[in-house]
Amino acid sequence: MPSARLKFKLPGGPSSISIANPDDEFRILATHPTVTELRVILQVRTSDTDVIIRQLDDAQWLPSYDVLHVDEQTLLVEYALGSLPSLYQAILSSGNMLQFPIELRDGWMVCDIITSHERLSKLKDALEEESAPYEIGSVMQSTEPVGLLTDRQQRFLVEAVKRGYYDSPRQCTLTELADGMDVSKSAASGILHRAEGLILKYCIDLSV
Repeated sequence: MPSARLKFKLPGGPSSISIANPDDEFRILATHPTVTELRVILQVRTSDTDVIIRQLDDAQWLPSYDVLHVDEQTLLVEYALGSLPSLYQAILSSGNMLQFPIELRDGWMVCDIITSHERLSKLKDALEEESAPYEIGSVMQSTEPVGLLTDRQQRFLVEAVKRGYYDSPRQCTLTELADGMDVSKSAASGILHRAEGLILKYCIDLSV
């Protein structure tokens, strides 16, 4: 399954502030689309948080925002856009999920996506229909599905392989594996089942 680095420009919004402050670090940590709006968590690392706050206060695209955290070099705010940007909708409609955080560099939004060849093609079509400036670079065919797993799932799989759980004939029972990992048999079964499902979907190029 390929992974790619996506760069695109979203008119207005925090992109304009990133252009005005090229030496600062802007990152969108999360977004939450609802029926009526798009909620955004924005982190800014800067040498002067007061300057950024003044620019947010003066931003016409931003009717209001909440400061979640502020210190001498870091600002964390939450705000809502009254409607989903059409470009954002186009990306979602292509079946691709943006991986957070999304970095903002001089007006460009930069993020990684894990995708399929088919969804990558749909993404290009969607971006071109929006006439949006974009770049797709560093397309790589990943051979490491382990990155899809949680640390706990990975530990269980590694231990299962070491103990011979997947050998034929099997050298370790599920009960023995569970005892060795200090969990119940049902918990061990659930962890392995979810991990195996993720890897199977990855190998046959399905969305995870």
